[in-house]
Amino acid sequence: MTMQPTGGHRESEASTEQLKDDLRHLSQTVEELVKATADDSRGHITEARERAQQRLSETRAKLEARGEKFYESARDQMDCCDRYVRDNPWTSIGIGAGVGVVIGLLIGRR
Repeated sequence: MTMQPTGGHRESEASTEQLKDDLRHLSQTVEELVKATADDSRGHITEARERAQQRLSETRAKLEARGEKFYESARDQMDCCDRYVRDNPWTSIGIGAGVGVVIGLLIGRR
C-alpha cells in the first residue's frame, strides 16, 4: 500500500490566501473604526462599528469552518499513516531507525 497525497496542498494554499484576505479586510475595518472614533459624529461610529461586527462574525465563521476542515484532513492523514505502518511494520521500523540515526548525527555535530 502506498501513501498518496490527498491533493490538499493546492486547497491549503487557496485557504491560506483566503484567510489572509479575510484578515486584511477585518484589519481595514478595524482601522476604519479607529478613524471613525477619532471623529466625534455618532453616525460614523455606529456605521463603522456595525461593519466591524459583521466582518468579525464572517471571519470567525470562516476560521471555524477551516479549522474543522483542517482537523478532518489531519485525521485522514493520520489514518493513512496508521494503515501504512500496520501494513508495513518492518519498513516503518527501518524508516524510524534511519530518521533516528540522522537526527543523532545532526545533534552530535553541535
